[in-house]
Amino acid sequence: MSTTKLPEPVAAYIDGANAQDAHAVAACFNEDAVVRDEGREMHGIAAIRDWAEEVSAKYRPIVEVVDVAERGGRTIVTGRISGDFPGSPIDLRYAFTLQGEKIGRLEIA
Repeated sequence: MSTTKLPEPVAAYIDGANAQDAHAVAACFNEDAVVRDEGREMHGIAAIRDWAEEVSAKYRPIVEVVDVAERGGRTIVTGRISGDFPGSPIDLRYAFTLQGEKIGRLEIA
């Protein structure tokens, strides 16, 4: 893994996601944040919390951080995701854009 340390909001997001805690996940984001995942965009805290609950219930994902890099003002995390889905585990790329002490945008691919 890269020696880049996870910024606090990103570490909190990973911890909340692994705990299947949608409220903890949503608390990592700014009020007007955007999450892009599975071809959809969720805007704002309520939509992000609903998305986190849905993903948690559907897949029960656990993220193992494999690599971390800083590129173009974003924190790029490669995570090995295991859970209740075909092909588990898989590697996904999380591109976090921070705004102050919170996450302003997250793109998962």
